[in-house]
Amino acid sequence: MKLRELLPDVPLAAGLADSLAELDVLGLEYDSRRIAPGFLFFAFPGAKSDGRHFAAGALAQGAVAVVSESPKPEGLAAPWIQVRHGREALAVMSREFYGRPDEALKLTGVTGTNGKTTTVYLIDAMLRACGATTGMVGTVLYRVAGEERRAVNTTPESLDLMRLMTETRDKGGSYFTFEVSSHALALRRVFGLSFHTVVFTNLTRDHLDYHGTMDAYFEAKRLLFEGAGGAPPRAAVLNADNSWCSRIKTREQTRRITYSVKSAAETPGADLRAMQVESGFKGVSFRALHEGRKTRIHSPLCGLINVYNLLAAFGTGLSLGLEPQRAAEGLATLAAVPGRFEGIDEGQPFLVVVDYAHTDDALRNVILTARGLKPRHIITLFGCGGDRDRAKRPLMGSAASELSDLVVVTSDNPRSEDPLAIINDAMVGVQRHSTRAIVEPDRRQAIRRALREAGPGDIVIIAGKGHETYQVLKDRVIDFDDRSEARAALREFGYHRKGQAEDGGGHS
Repeated sequence: MKLRELLPDVPLAAGLADSLAELDVLGLEYDSRRIAPGFLFFAFPGAKSDGRHFAAGALAQGAVAVVSESPKPEGLAAPWIQVRHGREALAVMSREFYGRPDEALKLTGVTGTNGKTTTVYLIDAMLRACGATTGMVGTVLYRVAGEERRAVNTTPESLDLMRLMTETRDKGGSYFTFEVSSHALALRRVFGLSFHTVVFTNLTRDHLDYHGTMDAYFEAKRLLFEGAGGAPPRAAVLNADNSWCSRIKTREQTRRITYSVKSAAETPGADLRAMQVESGFKGVSFRALHEGRKTRIHSPLCGLINVYNLLAAFGTGLSLGLEPQRAAEGLATLAAVPGRFEGIDEGQPFLVVVDYAHTDDALRNVILTARGLKPRHIITLFGCGGDRDRAKRPLMGSAASELSDLVVVTSDNPRSEDPLAIINDAMVGVQRHSTRAIVEPDRRQAIRRALREAGPGDIVIIAGKGHETYQVLKDRVIDFDDRSEARAALREFGYHRKGQAEDGGGHS
């Protein structure tokens, strides 16, 4: 494409020479290591490095020009295109370069603090069960037309997102569902996209190390429902039971579907409501009431939190024009989501679950889900991430100790912080209740300690890292998977999947 074909909707900070407008552009890239001859290189200012420092290297590898919101460095003799907003420019130019794949797909974007991953999995499973070829992007993995890829970011950079959409389109896909993080919205990674449906799961305290305040966090989320630089979405599916929902405004042309698990007296006016909810070890079952019609929904997923996720996905199916019964049948095909209340079974006489819960609200939800299974005792292991919002640590500690019978406080991803200092912050909340607590900074040993404390009929919750296969320390990243560690420990204790435990039960 000619450069001028990519620029009509990109505000420039400086004029563009006619000769530059006629440049042939063979590709776009923001990583100088992936530059090929004929590419445009996008140089972003960042917290840790300035993309302009890599411009010379990109040009040496064949880049035809540099696009940046920053002025051209002195002494650099190369075409420089200064734009008003670098990431917006990348989003708009990527969309044009790849032929607007979002317009060929029915895009669904899911945002919120908790439930994004499960909701995206449910929507994708529902669509595939209805025979569609789909794309899916989220925290755990990316999937394009049935092929799975390793996830790099919850929401990739706009260029990477556009490539995934293009591949989905070119392989006959018709739907693309993805998690939209607050970071992605603030950084304009989804700027200008044409969404069919956008979903709001909830908003609770998280990411304040980045956004600063809950209002700023909400403002980032709100962008998705106004169009995020593109046309307003055709539909918005919103959790009416979350207090922030009332502050989400949508355009007149956007169909608004609100959902609720509460009674009509508690949440009046909801368009979609769960009724006759039954929850147990084998999953949840309820009737979804919408426009006077009831649809029975059953899912192997456990707990009230998944009733919310199922309603969000079902509402999305309605917005996409699916017949209610087919949508419900599709939702039932999803058996589990990696790292979300994921069971670990080695034949032990107690339940072990691994969950990604890393906020006080998420931790509270996962423990309440466990409580709904009526265990003898609940043992909750958790830690808090380093270099993140310190204020949520005592809140997590309080949630864990208030609802559990035993708490094991350990390290999560400490990053540059002292693990003991993080644990001390969490213990402020733990000590608000009289629940017995064990402190073990070594996460591997903490998992073993929690499992040794379990007896028949108990539930052990290993919270915080979920699907993650690594642990981020001060000086390195190591391989670490809570699920593998739990399985290894259970086998060491003599349990095995087939048959009874060799040592006759749990430990006290």
